[in-house]
Amino acid sequence: MTDLTPEVRGARAELLDLCARGLDWGVDPVRVLEDPSTARPAAVLVLFGALDATPSRTEDPLVARDLDVLLQRRSQALGHHAGQIAFPGGRLEPSDAGPREAAVREAVEEVGLEAKGVEVLGTLPPLPVPVSNHLVTPVPAWWTRPSQVAAVDHAETVDVFRVPVADLLEPANRASVEHSRWGRTVRTPAFLVDGVLVWGFTGIVLARMFDALGWAVPYDVHRVVQAR
Repeated sequence: MTDLTPEVRGARAELLDLCARGLDWGVDPVRVLEDPSTARPAAVLVLFGALDATPSRTEDPLVARDLDVLLQRRSQALGHHAGQIAFPGGRLEPSDAGPREAAVREAVEEVGLEAKGVEVLGTLPPLPVPVSNHLVTPVPAWWTRPSQVAAVDHAETVDVFRVPVADLLEPANRASVEHSRWGRTVRTPAFLVDGVLVWGFTGIVLARMFDALGWAVPYDVHRVVQAR
């Protein structure tokens, strides 16, 4: 990691510290699982690093302009979260030692990254996803040795891309999404960068992590965009 800027290396240290101390997701009551014992365990890889040489468009950000996070677009054919932007990840298998191993394995299967180039930094508390009855553990990780990534199985993933963290934090790119659940209107964090809308589980994880890391910038919390 000697070729990285001090700011990017500093982000890695802050992520390590976040994994060590944990965080409170502040889950909305409608996201609480009725019976967590029946939920299926899953994990996602929240992969940060300098994923390519193109810096963010945002100038003078609080984070390094070359700090990115890896995301993918899910297939429209999927039963849950179809077409949404997501982290690589999926359900734990019996062969997985735990969430860390599951997140990396799923990322290899979905986007083709080389596992040896990924440093797992730790785990964050599991977050419930009631619509699919999953309990999902976010696994923050660091990109130590870049490798080619692309959608491997188009039945699950149709696009893989990096997003500069500074662009996600840009106040003009932040908003909320409102949707109905069990007869109640729920508002969750969203990011809109270059026409790409990040919301739902992925938006919640990124927003809460940015808050806990002290990276977030004040934005118009009353701005609402339409879910896609």
